[in-house]
Amino acid sequence: MGIQQRLQYVVFIIFLIVLGGSLGYYILFEGEPAFLDCVYMTVISLTSVGYGEVLPVTGNPYAEVFTIFLITFGLGIIMYGISTLTAVIVEGEFSGILRRKSMEKRIAKLDSHYIVCGGGQTGRHVLAELSKNNEKVVVIEMDEGKINQCQSTVEDILFIQGDATDDNNLLLAGIERALGIVIALPNNKDNLYVTMTARMLNPRIRIISRMVDSSIEPKLRKAGANSVVSPNFIGGMRMASEMIRPAAVSFLDKMLRTGDRTLRIHEITISEHSPLVGKTIRSAGLKEKYGLLVLGARKLGAFDIEFNPHAAMELAQGTTLVVMGEVANIAKVRELA
Repeated sequence: MGIQQRLQYVVFIIFLIVLGGSLGYYILFEGEPAFLDCVYMTVISLTSVGYGEVLPVTGNPYAEVFTIFLITFGLGIIMYGISTLTAVIVEGEFSGILRRKSMEKRIAKLDSHYIVCGGGQTGRHVLAELSKNNEKVVVIEMDEGKINQCQSTVEDILFIQGDATDDNNLLLAGIERALGIVIALPNNKDNLYVTMTARMLNPRIRIISRMVDSSIEPKLRKAGANSVVSPNFIGGMRMASEMIRPAAVSFLDKMLRTGDRTLRIHEITISEHSPLVGKTIRSAGLKEKYGLLVLGARKLGAFDIEFNPHAAMELAQGTTLVVMGEVANIAKVRELA
């Protein structure tokens, strides 16, 4: 039996003892005293506070024997209840401190990870997707219930329980070492504040901010957001797409939600020392070796993406490829790149 169950059990037993003692006095004195006086007599007997008797127990052998048994057994139950309550408080606080310290140590070791501010419905979907792509992620959420929901969505999720608008919580989440931050708070003002703070704490971080009202988009971008997302806008686009292009939507849904395979569209940037530099898309074996379909490519310094690039295109330093394939294979090529 767990500590909390034991505590509930003890509270129930104490209630029964108080009720039994009160009924005992009421019966012994043949219903003459008020029942509240019987309850009062039971409580002062069990707690041994030393107040005067409100019932004529002294001189009544039956009442005296009943009081002896009531104090002997009832006081033992009460002491056990106090010790159980103490155990719940001490063990709960102690284990909570240990879990928090362990969590902070694990987060302190992270580098090139992602931070999600807000564990609501939007934040949980972000966590699930980042986790499926094998990304390291930390969530900042104040509500314990939402944290529990995040833990049920992503097993062994790293989290900071606190207000995302507090700079200390952003620092605890390792914002100075993070690659990106998703700000999915329900309030526009909070999203704006965290966006500005995140940009100040890490000038190189990629910031994706949620907006509830489209009028705040210019402010979010000026505050430092690389991209601004409106769930209402995306929801409307999805509904329209379901109407006019259901086959395409069905394909994307199966790609994102299939259980046995994990297909994703991702980007891969070729670094200076990558063995892929100087090779063509064909000779790099992206399709033959890794089963990746190259959807687009953007050379270093270019603004537009070239869709469906030719297989003879040479991969130079800084080239970014947009590919579709299995997450595990994408991860292999990203490591190679």
